[in-house]
Amino acid sequence: MSLVNIKDLSVCYGAKTVLHNISLVVNPGEGWVIRGESGSGKTTLGRTIAGSVRHSGDVTIHFNTQSPLPATTLFVESWYRFTNLEGDRNFYYQQRYNHQQRRDTVTIARELELFGKEHALNNVRLQELIATLDYTRVLDEQLFEISSGEHKKLQLIKALWLHPQLLIIDQPYTGLDVKSRGRLNELLNAYTGNGGTLILISNDTELPACVNRFAMLKDGRLSTDETAFRFEEKVLKPLPHFLKEPPQYTTQTLIHMKDIHVRYDDKQVLSNIQWQVNAGDRWLLQGHNGSGKSTLLSLITGDHPQAYANDIKLFGVQRGGGESIWDIKRRIGLISPELHWYFDANATVLQSLASGFFDSNGLYRQLRYMQKQQLDELLKFLDLYDVKNELLTTLPLGKQRLALLGRTIIKNPQLLVLDEPCQGLDQQQTQYFNKLVDEISRNGVTIIYVGHFETQLPACITHKLVLENGRSIENNRIATQSR
Repeated sequence: MSLVNIKDLSVCYGAKTVLHNISLVVNPGEGWVIRGESGSGKTTLGRTIAGSVRHSGDVTIHFNTQSPLPATTLFVESWYRFTNLEGDRNFYYQQRYNHQQRRDTVTIARELELFGKEHALNNVRLQELIATLDYTRVLDEQLFEISSGEHKKLQLIKALWLHPQLLIIDQPYTGLDVKSRGRLNELLNAYTGNGGTLILISNDTELPACVNRFAMLKDGRLSTDETAFRFEEKVLKPLPHFLKEPPQYTTQTLIHMKDIHVRYDDKQVLSNIQWQVNAGDRWLLQGHNGSGKSTLLSLITGDHPQAYANDIKLFGVQRGGGESIWDIKRRIGLISPELHWYFDANATVLQSLASGFFDSNGLYRQLRYMQKQQLDELLKFLDLYDVKNELLTTLPLGKQRLALLGRTIIKNPQLLVLDEPCQGLDQQQTQYFNKLVDEISRNGVTIIYVGHFETQLPACITHKLVLENGRSIENNRIATQSR
């Protein structure tokens, strides 16, 4: 008997049909991958199978009553949503670096303890999963302190610990480094080998061996023809004129760090970091999950209070020398997964992009005429003009990221800090954005780009810094790739 039987499934959001007349059969023990461009309905299909979306048509799940596995479906969201101790989600970006406010959420260990008690799970299996995904070092951290990759690992550990009969994972590899992806694939193979049925929502190509079934969504319709899955390369439009203008540098050295140390209680996060970024450099910043990349970047963007306890010069000025955080931020364009988490949920697409002029979490000021002109140019350039008045949170995740990428470049800053900028983008969008970075780099902008995979990077990179356990293990110039 099939585990999942879908017949004539349709889902509409208002007047928009997201899924149209879909039929699908999933048998016990199979490993499926569902692919499609951003906005094609992949996440909606996963949530519908899990029972959380209103629909027409039939979705029937036949659990095996003789199986030792829980007769349940678990849907793992593309990112982890959590609350503080009072049940509130009202976090702000800088809070994760503020030691005085580090006791506002439970620790990872406590979160796992509560999950295990709720589902009466075996602690031995938990320890195996923690060891496999190299998660021991973050167990005493607060939920809002850890990186996007560490949040994804928490989701995956809980899901594999529960080991339901049907497991649906949306974007399983988001934020994971190369080593962690390989170990996750081993765990997913073991999951199906022990009787689980797996559905992955992903456009990644390095899938576990247990994936033996394929489906693709396009225009709300489902196809199981693997040869039909092709991304058409998107042609880069001419850059808006304002992005061709060279930055107005006031100093040749933008970042100078000497003997940088960051510690939380007994935990050393960064140790003895030496780093200099000159005008026009394009740096690649790499390191495994939890290696200290986000903390290092927070010292640059002015979000970390320990910047004042270190020898750091930004744009030629010593930190603590009288400059304000806004003096720093007006020279920087930033995108990161964490900034996306904490962004204003009530902001429209237009307001989200325009807030980049003021480094705010939403738009709270009137725009000048030239700013309005730049905003219109960029909305059209990113193909977001038609949805400019919609709430950012109502867009597919990939388009949300594109909107925030627009926020990053709208003021044509001296320094672009692109922390995993393509997280949540599909293959086509990733290629397009990296071409955009290459094109923007021609004006001489300085770039710090965080990315795990050499095949998903812009060609303009000139330097590389690699962190391991808070220390620098590589810091050098590299050969620029051919365009």
